[in-house]
Amino acid sequence: MALRTRTHIIAIDRIACDGRGLCAELLPELIDLDEWGYPVIGDPVLPQEMLPHARRAVAACPVLALRLEERASPPTRAG
Repeated sequence: MALRTRTHIIAIDRIACDGRGLCAELLPELIDLDEWGYPVIGDPVLPQEMLPHARRAVAACPVLALRLEERASPPTRAG
């Protein structure tokens, strides 16, 4: 039997983002700023323990450029 789990991805709308950097302040483990102050995400897959922090960062984005997406991860075999 294959099991599917949910994975959360953090994403940035690069058109909406105006480079205020609040997301990098709230999620420094996941988001860096480039030389112009715009966010750069290394690995967009969120560890489960970071999900509450990511939700707060999404809610705090003043231009609503940060979002969470939920995706089904590839099936794993039940052991």
